Amino acid sequence: MAKRNPGYLDYNATAPVRPEVVSAVTSVLGSSGNPSSVHSDGRDARARIESARENIARLVGAASGTVIFTSGGTEANNLALRGSAIQGRHLVVSAVEHDSVLNISRSVPDRSSLIPVNRDGILDLETLSDELGHLPDRAMVSVMLANNETGIIQPIAKIAEIAKAHGAIIHCDGVQGPGKISVDLSELGADMMTFSAHKFGGPQGVGALVIREGVELPGALVSGGGQERGQRAGTENVPGIVGFGAAAAGVISDSAEMGRIAALRDKLETEVCALEANAFVIGMNAPRLPNTSCIVMPGVSAETQVMSLDLAGVRVSAGAACSSGKVSSSHVLEAMGLPENQSGSAIRVSLGWASQAEDVECFVEAWQALYRRLGNRSAA
Repeated sequence: MAKRNPGYLDYNATAPVRPEVVSAVTSVLGSSGNPSSVHSDGRDARARIESARENIARLVGAASGTVIFTSGGTEANNLALRGSAIQGRHLVVSAVEHDSVLNISRSVPDRSSLIPVNRDGILDLETLSDELGHLPDRAMVSVMLANNETGIIQPIAKIAEIAKAHGAIIHCDGVQGPGKISVDLSELGADMMTFSAHKFGGPQGVGALVIREGVELPGALVSGGGQERGQRAGTENVPGIVGFGAAAAGVISDSAEMGRIAALRDKLETEVCALEANAFVIGMNAPRLPNTSCIVMPGVSAETQVMSLDLAGVRVSAGAACSSGKVSSSHVLEAMGLPENQSGSAIRVSLGWASQAEDVECFVEAWQALYRRLGNRSAA
């Protein structure tokens, strides 16, 4: 059994690796065989990959042949969007996307559009429809399933309906979904979805782009031996993929955990807001992931909070954890219209499969001590 890390509340950045994943990866590291080889060791490696592919497909309601393995969510987003841009598609993305999506959109300013969100962080569907109405067919709409900073869930099924009414395809960054909410590619209406193993207890460095059957494949970014349906050349990361599959199987069997985690998150928010009237949770009026709280402590910078809580043995984040450890202003909160004095004081608390009541208790105690020491002096 993997050792639990008390006080770890940063699952949206990366979840602790599940013990069954450690066992699965270790077993593969002790074997040989290139999955493209035809001898017995190669066939064994191929069988392990295909078993993992089936687990991931089951997790997200897809056919196993539609799962393309990548090095993670960022590469999967790049494959979907850059590949579609190569095909000549106009990119239509939301203002609260992950940087791996926004930076691709910015790289083709003459063939991309940015759609705003409202104060609750939900995509402006009327603006989306109007924008698509002015574009030629073959556009691609890219909207994340749930935001990594706020946990706010987008109405992907409605977005997909609008996109398809205008002849566009839809890509959904689903990285934050598995292990927190039910994810079904068909029910959502997405043509492509991105996933990442380490967000729900798998190893870092492996992800997938799932492409619905019948949808045109994006242009490959890496040429070579034709692995992964010709979309991702190079020898597959067998240990990582096997760990990905083991994590997917774990999520499927632990579906009841979502309710337990939601109860812990609700307890945390209730206690924090009861302790300090000035504190508030972003996105309270919107559908959210059951594990995520974006909490504003007025008057205390997010960076100060993260460092002070860390010294107290509690690990949280300020926004996304994809900026080489730096704490910077949040484009997500800015897009939602939060003033700088609020967005600069927001931290993200995210729970997951190994979280316990003691983690919440540690956070509340450390947060209250910090606020009493620093919050009141500058809240005014």
